[in-house]
Amino acid sequence: MYLSTSRASDIAGDTPAPKGPLRAVPGTVFALGLVSLVTDVSAEMVTAVLPLYLMAGLGMSPLAFGALDGLHQGATAVLRLAGGRIADRTRRHKLVAGTGYALSAACKAALLAVATPWSVAAVLAADRTGKGLRTAPRDALISLSVPPGEQGRAFGVHRALDTAGALLGPLAAFGVLWVAVDGYEAVFTVSCCVAVLGVVLLALFVREAPAPAPAPAPAPARARPAPLPVRTLLRLPGLRGLCLTAAVLGLFTVGDAFLYLLLQRRLGLPAAYFPLLPVGTAAVFLLAALPVGRLADRLGRRRVFLGGHVLLLGACLLLLAPVPAAGALLAVGVLAPLGLFYAATDGVLMAAAGPLLPAGLRTTGLAVLQTAQALARFAGSLLFGSAWTLWGPGPALALAAAGLSLSLAAVAVVGSGHAGNTADS
Repeated sequence: MYLSTSRASDIAGDTPAPKGPLRAVPGTVFALGLVSLVTDVSAEMVTAVLPLYLMAGLGMSPLAFGALDGLHQGATAVLRLAGGRIADRTRRHKLVAGTGYALSAACKAALLAVATPWSVAAVLAADRTGKGLRTAPRDALISLSVPPGEQGRAFGVHRALDTAGALLGPLAAFGVLWVAVDGYEAVFTVSCCVAVLGVVLLALFVREAPAPAPAPAPAPARARPAPLPVRTLLRLPGLRGLCLTAAVLGLFTVGDAFLYLLLQRRLGLPAAYFPLLPVGTAAVFLLAALPVGRLADRLGRRRVFLGGHVLLLGACLLLLAPVPAAGALLAVGVLAPLGLFYAATDGVLMAAAGPLLPAGLRTTGLAVLQTAQALARFAGSLLFGSAWTLWGPGPALALAAAGLSLSLAAVAVVGSGHAGNTADS
């Protein structure tokens, strides 16, 4: 992020660097942040109304919603590997990411044509396919644009802009529901238009990643070595530990949609105000993303990543507290730690992995890490939805909190010996 202006110009052409707090941000990082901002407005408009639309409007059960939430988290995780591999082999990170953004935009339009829980689920699966394709190439574009010591700050800037969209999306959904007669259809229509704008911004303003330095030419008698497979990537120092850490903790990470539903029940919040709950989380994420990214560069990315999960555990315990808290205090006590959790984990995990990976395999390596986390969260959402259906929301949350606390203890003990040095590089 804080590269010299000449470095930014090398990456983003002659576009002048922004002034003020974002001075000398590489053009690629800033442009991708704007694309993510617009795309997140579109995505969060849908996400903000989805729990009530499916469970109250279409009658989906908690177990079925858990499966759908897991689908959001990880059912298309294999496509992350495909997107990463294609981007690395073709060196067309922007094209692969743009394909994912375009597919997600088309799915917003498709939501207008479906009206049953599982047809909605099919469209959302296609939308997640788009996200799976674009995430690793997008993060590789960011990682390749900055030196290793500034990865946390670069991802912090991107995630701050991305989260500005997450903040505006629920507000836009709330505004549309407030004035529209057919509220959900109007939300989907506006969401589609905004998603198309994100694709246009990507096409016009994002530059392709700079090509890695060529390797020395092999001797004439030797054949060119084949690209490293995924299992070889996992042998790279630190990457396997990061994958295991992300997967173990992801298994007990309660999806924020479930936390919002539980918080709504505790507060007795009217359904019309439900889209405002993600706004609190997004506001904290927006304010904390850059400072936490810089803190991770200095203090250690692994430590900050684990600290974020401690904050999530605190939010779960507060929802389980038997003593009723005042409405405003309970809302702040849940939404603020949830926002800090995302600030301390989302971009920080990618920043920890980036310097461990060779430039030519950066996208594939990030995709492997994202896939491990996404599959674990998929399984976790299924388990949480099943526990909610069998025993109710309180016991389900208690089991998740117990699992998260034990996982944090295990990861801290195992990682203190050797994983910290590599993960924090």
